[in-house]
Amino acid sequence: MTEHFKFQLLKTDGKARRGEISMPRGTIRTPAFMPVGTVGTVKAMYLDQVRETGADIILGNTYHLMLRPGPERVARLGGLHELIRWPHPILTDSGGFQVMSLSGLRKLDEKGVTFKSHVDGSLHHMSPERSIEIQGLLGSDIQMQLDECLALPAKPKEIERAMELSVRWAERCKVAFGDQPGKAMFGIVQGGDNPALRVRSAEALRALDLKGYAIGGLAVGEPQHVMLEMIETVNPHLPTEKPRYLMGVGTPDDILKSVARGIDMFDCVMPTRSGRHGLAFTRRGKVNIRNARHAEDMRPLDEQSSCPAARDYSRAYLHHLVRSNEALGGMLLSWNNLSYYQDLMRGIRKAIDEGRFADFMAETQEEWARGDLDPV
Repeated sequence: MTEHFKFQLLKTDGKARRGEISMPRGTIRTPAFMPVGTVGTVKAMYLDQVRETGADIILGNTYHLMLRPGPERVARLGGLHELIRWPHPILTDSGGFQVMSLSGLRKLDEKGVTFKSHVDGSLHHMSPERSIEIQGLLGSDIQMQLDECLALPAKPKEIERAMELSVRWAERCKVAFGDQPGKAMFGIVQGGDNPALRVRSAEALRALDLKGYAIGGLAVGEPQHVMLEMIETVNPHLPTEKPRYLMGVGTPDDILKSVARGIDMFDCVMPTRSGRHGLAFTRRGKVNIRNARHAEDMRPLDEQSSCPAARDYSRAYLHHLVRSNEALGGMLLSWNNLSYYQDLMRGIRKAIDEGRFADFMAETQEEWARGDLDPV
C-alpha cells in the first residue's frame, strides 16, 4: 500500500495489460472486475463474501446514495467505507447515467442537470461540482467526472453536443476535485458510436492529465462489435501509463474481448442481477437453473469450483429454491456468479503474466461453446 495513487503496468501480452493500482486502502490487481454495490450493498451478498471471491474494489453509485441515505449523513457516520464495513478501495460513478435513465422530469444545461427523484419525486440539482462534492462526502477512493450519457442509437448532432458538454464538465470536475492525496478522479470518454467524436473526446481528456480514463456510453444497447470498435478507436489516444476503465461491461465474453484490446477495469450488475433471476455463470457457460431438466439433477453447478455455492449445493436444490422464490436461491447464485467472474479475472491475469493470453481466451471460449452437459 502507498500514500499515493499509482498505476504500474507490469506486463503486456499483445494489447492485453497486467498491472496494479496502489492506493492507501489497498492494491487493485488489473485487469479487475468491480462488483456493483449500488446503494452500499452488493445485492444478495455479504461484503466479507465479496472480498473472499477475490474482489479488490467495489463500486458505489452517487445518484442512489445522494437520494438515500444522503451524502451528508454518510459523512457524519464516518464515510461509506465505515458505514458498510468495507475497508478496501471504492469507486463511485458520477450519477450521470442514472440521472438520465432513472429520474423523472429533468432539465439539462451548462450548469448541470435538475431532476426528479425516482424514489419520491423530490427535485434535485447536480452540477459537476456537486457530483464531486457528493463523492468526497461519501469518501470514495476513485471518483468519476459528471458526464452526459446517451442511449444508442442517437443522432450525430446530439452525440456531439453531449460529448462536448461532458468534456467541459470534466474540466470543472478536475478543478472541484483539486489535490486529494491517495485518491483519483477519472475522466469519461464519450462520443457514442462515432469514431471521430470518440477521438476528439479522448484527446481533450488526455490534455487534462487525469489519473485514469474511462470509456462510457457503451453497453447501452449497441451490438458488441460496435463496442469493440469504439475501444479500438479510443485506446491509442489514451496514455499507456494510466488505467483504462470500460464502464458497465459486461458479459464474460465482453470482458475477454475487451482485455484483448487493452482494458484494465470493468464493472457490471450482471453477475448479481442474473443470479437473482436464476441464471448461473460457470466455466461451461450459462446455466438457467429454472429449467425443468435441473429438477432432479444432484450434480453441483461446478464440482471443480472453489466457491461453496457452486461446489456444495445440488442443481436440484438450487432449482427448488429459485422456483419457490426463496431468497437463498438468489444469494447462492449471486455468490457463484461473482466467484466465477473473479476466477475469470484471476485466469486472465495469470495468462498475461505467462504470455499466453490468446491461448487462455481461446480455451475459455471453447469450454463455453461445449455447453453445460446433461446428467448421464
